[in-house]
Amino acid sequence: MLALRIRAASMGHRALKQRCPFSTSSPSSSSSSNSGGGGRARNLALGLASGTILTTAAAITYINNHVGGSDGLVRTVSFYSLAIPKYIQYRAHMIMQSPDDVWDELHAETSKAGLDKIMELQGFYVKSGQMAAANIGNAFPKIWQDTMSVLQDECPSEPFEVVKSIVESEYGCDLHDVFETFEETPIGAASIGQVHRATLKSDGSKVVVKVMYPGVENTFRGDVRTIKMFCEVAQPVHVAPLIEIEKQFMTEFDYVLESQQLDKVRKNMMAADIAGDSSKLCAIPRPHLDLCTKRILVMDELNGNKLVTELKNDMNRQMERMNHSLEKFGGDEEEMQKSFTKEFALGENGPTSEQYETLIKLLDAKRRAVNAYAALYNYSVGLIPGTKRKEYQGKSSLPINHAKLIDDLLHIHGHQVLVDGVFNGDPHPGNILLLGVEEGKPQLGLIDYGQVKTISKEERLVFCRLILALADDDKDGVVKALKEAGYKSQKMDEDIMYTYARVAYDEDNETLTQGKHIQLFMEELHDRDPVEHLPQQYILASRVSILLRGLGHAVHQSRSVAKAWRPIAEKVLREEGE
Repeated sequence: MLALRIRAASMGHRALKQRCPFSTSSPSSSSSSNSGGGGRARNLALGLASGTILTTAAAITYINNHVGGSDGLVRTVSFYSLAIPKYIQYRAHMIMQSPDDVWDELHAETSKAGLDKIMELQGFYVKSGQMAAANIGNAFPKIWQDTMSVLQDECPSEPFEVVKSIVESEYGCDLHDVFETFEETPIGAASIGQVHRATLKSDGSKVVVKVMYPGVENTFRGDVRTIKMFCEVAQPVHVAPLIEIEKQFMTEFDYVLESQQLDKVRKNMMAADIAGDSSKLCAIPRPHLDLCTKRILVMDELNGNKLVTELKNDMNRQMERMNHSLEKFGGDEEEMQKSFTKEFALGENGPTSEQYETLIKLLDAKRRAVNAYAALYNYSVGLIPGTKRKEYQGKSSLPINHAKLIDDLLHIHGHQVLVDGVFNGDPHPGNILLLGVEEGKPQLGLIDYGQVKTISKEERLVFCRLILALADDDKDGVVKALKEAGYKSQKMDEDIMYTYARVAYDEDNETLTQGKHIQLFMEELHDRDPVEHLPQQYILASRVSILLRGLGHAVHQSRSVAKAWRPIAEKVLREEGE
């Protein structure tokens, strides 16, 4: 692209030369009015100067438009200094078919270097690290997931003085004119902003305040374009999704828009009886629209921890109950999870929701018996001075139904996509909380609505037909729906179209990818039949599917998204008379 711009600049230079204001005569008489070579030398000098100016201007324009100015250029060079050598190194090991121990060493070294680079650059690179932590597309080794997991909620934060100045600048008044209390230490920091607990001065409501970092929008734009340029050369199969993701990411830089999106999704979910109090599948915070500005978002606080944190705590509690510990497994949580699954002989894919419920009921009965004995003891022998009283077991000691949580997440987002056509395109684990654990009533808490996508009724119906065809393994139906959606490739190979749809929207497993890494598998599909146009309107729906599948893989609850969404799609089409 730079070469094209320079070529355009040189063409502009030729046009400029023909009407150069420094010339004292018309072009036809210039040779006679200038003495010999001196006139030609001056014209040559002017031409070179004009060309240099235009070429420099073209280069500056390119740098500003594509990598975010001089700062962006420095960030681009820094990114490439790690990405290119490591990409070549990984490709070389793939060709050499290196043994597992070599790969483990490479993963450990590269993921650590990658995390250091992300912490240095921040911006969109944090999002990329979060994708690795969430195991997008089941593509990242456990070492990468573990290394990048700190990015789910432990990103670097700005000093409170910076936050305070932003809040006061946005409101045009002192921070304490709006908030009775405002905690200086953030409860979370992400790639775009950080979150603080506060209390409203107007009515005493407990809220959280999200504050956008200064200058982050330009940084993000440059970072996305840097990664896109890298993919254009090294991984073209990812370029089309990146274009849509880039467009959608740009909506995150207006918290007024995000607050409106949050409000809309929340009302849709409440109308469907999916969101609300602790009896519903999920809770979604209420935004305080009158206090939201481009750089500040105020919403009710949800009292809970990150879902991933609570699931790890739950596994530790249950393993301790079985007299196991993480140390027994050398600190390997995956091996600990496998042991938990094997202990109850509940299959390689983990317990089903029904099996979990049976286990929970049995353990609850045991808990009640233990508490009854403790009460009897405490009110008899325990009354003797010096006798230690027995402790009661709370409901938080019971296992969490991991399978139900994954099923609930799929149902919630399936409704958003297929029924409402308004959905959160970024449900990564850092945006999912778990509430009510102490009370023994786990409930999902869904936050962060900066990437809400809206699709039309017609687009919803086409996608419903695609989901039904995938769920029924109807290849002809899948191909027909993809064509209707606007999918185009050079050969329109129906086998590849079907496989693409299954990976993009439904499931990923070793059988489907023929035992190959998902990246290599998708590149092979692209090489066999290069994609010319992807249905842009469904790229974020694919991202939702891939993110939720990644979470399912992490807790041994793998799912077919199409089968999970089939009842929803079927109902939508039935109501439309199809």
